[in-house]
Amino acid sequence: MRKLRWGIVGGGEGSQIGFAHRVGTAVEEKYEFVAAALDIDPEKSKAFGTKLGLEPSRAYHNWEEMLLSERDREDKIELVTVATPNNTHFEISKAFLEAGIDVFCEKPLTLTIKEGEELVQLAQERNRVCGVNFGYTGYPMIRQMREMVRKGDLGKIRVIFTQFAGGFMAESSEQDDPRIGWRFDPKKAGVSAVTFDLGSHAMHLACFVTGQKVSRVSSDFAFGVPGRKLEDDSLTAFRLEDGTIGRQWVSGLAFGRIHGLSIQVFGEYGGLRWHQEQPNQLYWTKGKEPTKVLERGAPYLYEPALRAGRVTIGHPEGMPLAFSTLYKDLYEVIASRSRGEKPNALALTYPTFEDGLDMVRVVYAQVESAKKGGLWVVV
Repeated sequence: MRKLRWGIVGGGEGSQIGFAHRVGTAVEEKYEFVAAALDIDPEKSKAFGTKLGLEPSRAYHNWEEMLLSERDREDKIELVTVATPNNTHFEISKAFLEAGIDVFCEKPLTLTIKEGEELVQLAQERNRVCGVNFGYTGYPMIRQMREMVRKGDLGKIRVIFTQFAGGFMAESSEQDDPRIGWRFDPKKAGVSAVTFDLGSHAMHLACFVTGQKVSRVSSDFAFGVPGRKLEDDSLTAFRLEDGTIGRQWVSGLAFGRIHGLSIQVFGEYGGLRWHQEQPNQLYWTKGKEPTKVLERGAPYLYEPALRAGRVTIGHPEGMPLAFSTLYKDLYEVIASRSRGEKPNALALTYPTFEDGLDMVRVVYAQVESAKKGGLWVVV
């Protein structure tokens, strides 16, 4: 089967996200990297694209030039990844959708609910395959967790607790760092900082694992570093649709925490816990029995977890390979559409534009709740 023509906007030289996306597509061996606009500086954008091996004519100065060129080519890109700052996601995604190109967008999908609704509607009208990069859903053991919940191994879920707390925004001096400062600028980051930037990942994991949406929230936003316009720490109580109890802590102030993303799920029959810094292990405690460590790649795992794995048990897999799982999903769905066939059901677990819109709505409810002193707000 032929490879899918792929391009990326953003993710320039030195970008962790850009590197992870390029590795993610390369691992799949189902994508051909043919076009990019990689940097806000036009000359750096073209130079880095050429350095990566793109034809000079398709190493573009900016995304507008890329769009104008690609949309009229017979061999135009079929999927574009949008890996730019938050405030540009809507404009770029909309433009490529209108050009008939499928879109994989970094989160948050948009800065406003209205923009998110417009993208969802446009994607549906144009019959485009559109995903949002809640990339941690691609880890095999997250998919194992989701399947164990779905099959009822834990019984009814009672409590879910998520964290995304690290020390990566804890120093006042970092406000002058262009990689940090924009995250606290409402014009670029939107209505929230860490809750949008980090919390949406953790909240989406809660929804992804349980198969439910958030129904209401009660939030407290805090400002640890003086002078910041948006929060750098937040605490949220939430409820899922069926009443499941939810708790979430998000922070950029947690010195000693390196990455700090984790999720714990507690049901009638037992509990599961997973930490992103040790992603190959899932801890499963059934009732009062000793805790078992489930290992990525082991034959006793459910099919969704095995499908997401790339190397044999005992060899670590990391974030770029989690991204590759989502690229695998997208490829199968796009290829099936072109053949007029139904895709593998397991491929339909990638986060969609609808999922991205849901998280924008949740964050807006959290912001409203925080402004009201933690009052419960319906999403």
